[in-house]
Formats: sequence, C-alpha cells, structure tokens
Amino acid sequence: QVQLVESGGGSVQAGGSLRLSCAASGRTFSSYAMGWFRQAPGKEREFVQGITRSGGRTYTADSVKGRFTISRDNAKSTVYLQMNSLKPEDTAVYYCAAAPTVGDIYIPTLAYQYDYWGQGTQVTVSS
Repeated sequence: QVQLVESGGGSVQAGGSLRLSCAASGRTFSSYAMGWFRQAPGKEREFVQGITRSGGRTYTADSVKGRFTISRDNAKSTVYLQMNSLKPEDTAVYYCAAAPTVGDIYIPTLAYQYDYWGQGTQVTVSS
C-alpha cells in the first residue's frame, strides 16, 4: 500500500504560480513512477505530467507544456508540480498517483495504469 497526500492547492489569478506537493508513505517510493492528473467539473480525469522512478525522464501533456514542471525527491518521498503562467482553464482538482513500473523508462499516461491515488487538491485560477 502507498498513501498519497497532496497539498499546495489554492486560488490564484491568471498568470500566477502554484506549487503542488504530494507526500508518499508506505512502500518504497522509488519503486513507482508518479503522475499528476486533473479533473475539472463535468470533464474526465486527464493526465498532466509523469515522471520515472529515478526522476530522470518526464512526460508532459500538450496543454501544460512549457508551463508546468514535475519533479521528485526520493529521499523525501515527495513529488512536486510547479505550475506557472496559470490559466483559467487549469482550474481543476489535481491528483497525484503512483504506478508500479519495471525499469526507469516508461511513464504511464492512463488513469487505470496507476494503482494509488491521493485525495486531490483544488486549484482555482481566476481571470
């Protein structure tokens, strides 16, 4: 079992920044690729960014490319999402998730590939 707890959400004006954190406990954090997803009201949960077990590779959705950055600190069992140049369309509940992977190359992008999820943190961007 892996327990994930997100923090850092809030309200910000367009163009602003937020940094989300996701603290993990339980099984070895470095055994999991990590991902950030988001879900806006009335929409499906969508992949935002993912990172390999070591943090050596990342994959980013086109919608946030150049604005969001995922990183991880395996010593602290924490993954981060730095969000810059926020837009109203970034408003959503943001979830971190953990996926067991073999090796350090593949980054899952589909929700069903992730075994563990946090409770989510709300991000609201006003225009």
